[in-house]
Amino acid sequence: MTTTDEYDVIVVGSGGGAMTGALLAARAGLRTVVVEKTELIGGTSAYSGGACWLPGSEVQQRAGIADSTDGARSYLGAILESPDGTRIEAFLAHAPELVAELEAAGLPFEWLPFAEYYDAPGRVPMGRSIQPLNVKRAELPAEVAALVRPPVERDRAGEGGRSTLSGGQALIARLATLYVEAGGELRTNLPVTGLVLSDSGDRVVGVAAMTPEGPVTLDASRGVLVAAGGFEGNASLRAEHGVPGQVAWTMAPRETNTGEPIEAAVAIGAATDFSGVGWFCPGLEQPDGGGSFTLGFRSGLMVDATGRRYANECLPYDRFGREMAASADRIPSWFVFDSREGGRLPAIAMPEGDPAEHLAAGTWVRAESIEELAAATGLPADALAESVERFNVLCEKGVDEDFGRGEDEYDTFFTGGPGTALTPCDQPPYYAARFVLSDLGTKGGLVTDAAGRVLREDASPIPGLYASSNSAASVFGGVYPGPGAPLGSAMVFASLAVRDLLT
Repeated sequence: MTTTDEYDVIVVGSGGGAMTGALLAARAGLRTVVVEKTELIGGTSAYSGGACWLPGSEVQQRAGIADSTDGARSYLGAILESPDGTRIEAFLAHAPELVAELEAAGLPFEWLPFAEYYDAPGRVPMGRSIQPLNVKRAELPAEVAALVRPPVERDRAGEGGRSTLSGGQALIARLATLYVEAGGELRTNLPVTGLVLSDSGDRVVGVAAMTPEGPVTLDASRGVLVAAGGFEGNASLRAEHGVPGQVAWTMAPRETNTGEPIEAAVAIGAATDFSGVGWFCPGLEQPDGGGSFTLGFRSGLMVDATGRRYANECLPYDRFGREMAASADRIPSWFVFDSREGGRLPAIAMPEGDPAEHLAAGTWVRAESIEELAAATGLPADALAESVERFNVLCEKGVDEDFGRGEDEYDTFFTGGPGTALTPCDQPPYYAARFVLSDLGTKGGLVTDAAGRVLREDASPIPGLYASSNSAASVFGGVYPGPGAPLGSAMVFASLAVRDLLT
């Protein structure tokens, strides 16, 4: 027997965009429910560093950095490919308003030094991203403290969260706390199975979901906001829409983000755009076959199946991931490094895993010479030796004549500043770590307008249906502008959706 519950607003998903929309709806006095498929809230947002690319706000002004809405407009204008100008302007106009509204509600932000991803007009030295302040678990309502998804390295190991929540956990915890305090309801373990239409069939009036006790219908008098992530956890949808990589390598929480809410919207006539493909990154392959988000290479070199370098290893992670995806012989790749850091990976990997376990599983190999390393990895010995020798020569020169490593401020952000990105690989024993193409989520989804309304193929809105986060096609298309662009855009369009459904 189907039971029915009534709300004004239903938010599907519980990441940064979803929780922003839910909070603002609840604060506006609307009966709001967050519907989360899993037992924990936060999704991939909780795994993130919590950076939010929200240009032109008072937070950047307080920090005294050279950020502005006009600067961000110039930056996006220089790097985006065929952007939707109306949506871009909506994003730029609303970003500072949203930050002000969230801070007034009790969510404090600070500027986060983190270099942006393109050298283009409007770029801010050391970045314009902001992040929420840390929060102690003991300061949270018990309901929220129990539900926030732990960091990825602890979640994958089946461990609970830390006593201090930072980054993405802080963002989700603070949003959820304010949401609960505003009277909002959190419902977990409740997968959505479809969208409910009005009797006339022209408006979305709720969602169908499944509880352990049976099906339930949740009515929404104002609207449904789908902000439930993408379809990175669904192998068949990845293949259908040309998303490279594998489900096992995605950074989304395991067995999540399989695309049902997107498919539910498509079933009632929603238009889709999958051209943005995904938010990519090189993934350190784990002994269990998974991938780990990796950035900030301090030394070492990446080679393909031919034993050759193919890109600047210090590129921003999405840009390097797209270099990996450009050729089949780059997946997997091998990252070759020496012993100058005691056999640890000279990079930031989340999670890194235990070197001994990697060596036992063969995801890392160790050898006393480059020739032996080639034999252990199956790479062509002559080509690998030539690549390492060439790399060392470039390091000696201090100039990467092949791929420009070290020329951009992002390249040296994690290595210690200008002149520090080129360190020779010459201290045995040597290591090679296997890398795959990971992602932070898919980037294609429902087509929306500047108000976050989901559109049909004829560009008319479907009344009562909104989308944000990775459930919607990204406003940035195939480009990743800077740290926190997924979260910032998700939050802005969730907020704009709530503004629209309030009218």
